[in-house]
Amino acid sequence: MKKNNLKTLLTLCFAAIITTTACAQEHKKNQNRLKEIENAISNTVLLNNQDNIIPIKGLAQKRFVSVNLGYENQVAFDSLLNKYADVKLADGRMYKDSTTYNDLEDNLKFYNTVVIALNDKMALNGKNINFISSLSKSKQVIVALFGHGSSLASFDNLSMPLIWTSSSNNESAMVAPQIIFGGIGASQTLTKAHSPKYTIGSGYKTTATRLKYTVPEDADVNSDDLKEIDNIILDGIKQKAAPGMEVLVAKDGKVIYNKAFGYHTYANTMPDKLSDIFDLASVTKITATTPSVMRLVEQGKLNLDTNIGYYIAKARNTPMNNIHVREVMLHQAGFIPYIPFHNFVKEGDYSRDSSAAYPTKVADNYYIKKGFFNDFMWPKMLNSPIKTRGSYVYSDISMYVMQDIVEHLTQEPLDKYTQENFYTPLGMYRTGFLPRNRFSKDEIIPTEDDQAFRKTLLEGYVHDQGAALKGGVAGHAGLFGSANDLAIYYQMLLNQGTYGGEQYFTPQTVQTFTSKQSNVSRRGLGFDRWDPDLTKKYPSELASPQTFGHTGYTGIGVWVDPARNMVYIFLSNRVNPTVTEVLGRLNIRPRIEDVINKAIDKGKK
Repeated sequence: MKKNNLKTLLTLCFAAIITTTACAQEHKKNQNRLKEIENAISNTVLLNNQDNIIPIKGLAQKRFVSVNLGYENQVAFDSLLNKYADVKLADGRMYKDSTTYNDLEDNLKFYNTVVIALNDKMALNGKNINFISSLSKSKQVIVALFGHGSSLASFDNLSMPLIWTSSSNNESAMVAPQIIFGGIGASQTLTKAHSPKYTIGSGYKTTATRLKYTVPEDADVNSDDLKEIDNIILDGIKQKAAPGMEVLVAKDGKVIYNKAFGYHTYANTMPDKLSDIFDLASVTKITATTPSVMRLVEQGKLNLDTNIGYYIAKARNTPMNNIHVREVMLHQAGFIPYIPFHNFVKEGDYSRDSSAAYPTKVADNYYIKKGFFNDFMWPKMLNSPIKTRGSYVYSDISMYVMQDIVEHLTQEPLDKYTQENFYTPLGMYRTGFLPRNRFSKDEIIPTEDDQAFRKTLLEGYVHDQGAALKGGVAGHAGLFGSANDLAIYYQMLLNQGTYGGEQYFTPQTVQTFTSKQSNVSRRGLGFDRWDPDLTKKYPSELASPQTFGHTGYTGIGVWVDPARNMVYIFLSNRVNPTVTEVLGRLNIRPRIEDVINKAIDKGKK
């Protein structure tokens, strides 16, 4: 079995097809494309869905593979599948000269859900149908069939879900996966009989449950009104705000803009790709720690108005003991902003090789001694002075504390808990802590060339020094992820806690945590928010008062504007090769947000 590299797959035709460009009259082109998309949807019928397999639910229990038997639009088809889940690729063309696909079937033993795309000619090949029939005895098979309806007769004796469309082009190849995963609802039935089984009126209807990937015009946004995003970013890269940047915009549950610019570094050897993974810095706070807190509050295991010492035994004889969890989540606990732990590392505390004495990897060729966090860092935080209780002072220490509370209550490490409870079931397979354990360096955007502390270019190791010394898993930093994954998570919040047919939070929980909860700041619980001081123009001049999200030190920004039903993701590595303030000085993130806001508001008129 041949597995294609996802980082190549996800940047192929799909990116070129649906992202805006700086070309003039993009609006007219995308109006025509929208007609093609709508035509493809209107010609697509979902059959054999009596067991409600489609749209797919329960991603955490699925192990997906897409088998390429030679369908001509396979690349477009697979690119969309991989927007929703980690769908591995098996190249069945290697077995085209064999009389059977027995060897191929054996190679699929570790997968429980198989997706196969066929054109009408391929459906008339008995070898293909026998293969599908054999697979369906032990696995969930889903077939996408493209072409003349007469080929439906080949499936009269089979009962797996079947998505059929009379056309066989790139548009249809990108619509079918979205119906499979619920990005698009199925709404059509057969208008004529094609076989004894597939008669007039056959077909099942579904509703959309996940993000749709389309053109801006599908959400009443003019593509030409988004062109300024390209100009802002290209100018920012030229002025060295960051080597590369990526922007994703979702409106009304539809991804209408997603484009990567620039390169991994200023060496300009590796272009940024839509599948690239970024160091999310403080966006970790609201994408890992805060949802864990939300879940525990919902379960009644965590009370925001209980003191820290109730949950953390080590805190009981420290200044932190009587601080309430709510104060911690609001950054009103009185903690000092941060402690530069890397400045306390001395000779003998670290090694260039791993060993029992130096087990914790901080970066390539850098290992910290055993117990450095538990014996030095954690006690130093617990015993740090409480100076500003009741006032808003943003502090990384707050999320070290919340991580420890979460881990006590869940009895799991934060990285494992978030992966199991959020990222895997949501389909965020390119998000998580410690990305070098799962991905190659080429798939991860490098951050700082850290010659002061770790003496190396940071590739897949968290930029934040404290999080690094903790081993890469921290409540305030350490999460890595892609723009598409972040869009999934924040769309779930915009949906008031549901996504893909599953409920992650109640609407009340989402509303409570994301709305203004402080009498002394703009903050929600964990979440940053729109600033009522209009002179600050934060997060942007035109952002609505309902806007919530967060920024990250590495050059990240995620904002959800419920008033506009919009999710805005901005990713960059502005700390490469060293920290620079150009991104902030040029106001790149807020300027892009207002281009989006203006385009959406104009479309409403």
